[in-house]
Amino acid sequence: MKLGYNEIMITSMYFNDINDFINLEMGVKRFRGNIERFHFNPIPLDEYSRKLFTNIETFHIYNYNDEIFNDGKIFKQVIWYQVEYWRYLFEKKQGNIYKNIKYTEEDRKKYGNTIPSEVKSLGYECFYNCRLLTTINIPSSISEIGNKCFYRCLSFKSINIPSSISKLGDCCFRYCTSLTSINIPKSIIKIGDGCFKECSSLKSINIPSSVSKLGDCCFDGCSSLTSINIPTSIIKIGDYCFYECSSLKSINIQSSINKLGDYCFKYCTSLKSINIPSSINEIGNYCFSECSSLTSINIPSPITLFGRGCFYKCGCKEELMKNKRIPRDCFDKY
Repeated sequence: MKLGYNEIMITSMYFNDINDFINLEMGVKRFRGNIERFHFNPIPLDEYSRKLFTNIETFHIYNYNDEIFNDGKIFKQVIWYQVEYWRYLFEKKQGNIYKNIKYTEEDRKKYGNTIPSEVKSLGYECFYNCRLLTTINIPSSISEIGNKCFYRCLSFKSINIPSSISKLGDCCFRYCTSLTSINIPKSIIKIGDGCFKECSSLKSINIPSSVSKLGDCCFDGCSSLTSINIPTSIIKIGDYCFYECSSLKSINIQSSINKLGDYCFKYCTSLKSINIPSSINEIGNYCFSECSSLTSINIPSPITLFGRGCFYKCGCKEELMKNKRIPRDCFDKY
């Protein structure tokens, strides 16, 4: 296939810096003048590179600290870095285009709980401590939910997460104590640390196969959660992941996992049995501590690292103590 002017222009939009453009102009004679065809800057510019893009009419600002040129030839700006909603409203009269508008806690307090359609992301603590908020509609324009976004929304009962979102931030729904269930779409690839911590009314939750890791304290304190299905895509269960899930009766641990984190199942007082796959080679500190109802647990031979207190006050303590492979400090409190 022979590349023409249009094809090479499209390709060069993905160049990293001005040197790539210069090398093309100097290296391939028939593509000389490629830079002059651009009516916008495909890369951030400085005083030197600005002189090479002579026909720019629309100026793209990719980063907050990019150099901006007001030389009389620019008619419009396109801003790609995150901009607060209030700033967007203030500056849009100038005719500029904003590609990444963020709704912040300050915006929410000023403009309300309805997320504007122009918004692309929800910022840190955006709906923090909205205790009377019972539900919210997240438009499909949203691609990111920030850390602690819905932290302590005590009356939150339901939420629909659109498939445009790929990550749930740290402590995103922490202390949403009225949340009973939530559907996580297959677009989610990461569930942040403490995401559902202290969601004490959460009874059921699905984890899609797109997720590879359950973060630290992910379901810590979800005292109403009775069961959970862990897909084979999960390769890591974080520390304190199911800490104090006192209603958890069953859980499947996939062979894709090789370690159970510190305090992972501590105080899971309703857990009666658990099957540990042979892929596990380490049980973290206090992992099954205070699991008083646990009467059946297998210890595969690949496990060589046993954390301190991992079986302290475990329901099957007497049976486990017969296993000479298990160090005695596994049954100690400290």
